[in-house]
Amino acid sequence: MPQVVEVLVEGGKASPGPPLGPAIGPLGLNVKQVVDEINKATKDFEGMQVPVKIIVTDPKKKTFEIEVGVPPVSQLIKKEIGAPKGSSEPGHSPVGDLSMDAVIRIAKAKIDQMLAPNIKAAAKEVIGTALSMGVTVEGKDPREVQREIDEGVYDEVFAKAEEAE
Repeated sequence: MPQVVEVLVEGGKASPGPPLGPAIGPLGLNVKQVVDEINKATKDFEGMQVPVKIIVTDPKKKTFEIEVGVPPVSQLIKKEIGAPKGSSEPGHSPVGDLSMDAVIRIAKAKIDQMLAPNIKAAAKEVIGTALSMGVTVEGKDPREVQREIDEGVYDEVFAKAEEAE
């Protein structure tokens, strides 16, 4: 049974310190080698917290594999709008605006980890996260956009997104 260590690291900036070092040190792996592999694999997610799995494939030979997950929806939204964090007063002072294209990009990146049966439902989940972060969508309150999705306003956009799959 392979040993698995799961950690959350900043993309491209993993270090031998906590949480990584203490988690993998006892496994006998070369910590620097693991850190270098993680940084190489997560460099595209710079500035975001990224879930990473370190799988020890052979404890005797000290071999391992790295599996990089997709950052949480909130991290992807922050990257998309260029904001360091969500609003401290969601609903009153928006920190940014997402386009429907950005919503669909995020939904596509995360759909495998969501319970959503299709891209439309996944987009509504992303918009729900935007609401809680104080981010507008297409310049509107996210709840209004979710209603418009239910009414079919964006059906053509979703159909195109699913064709592109």
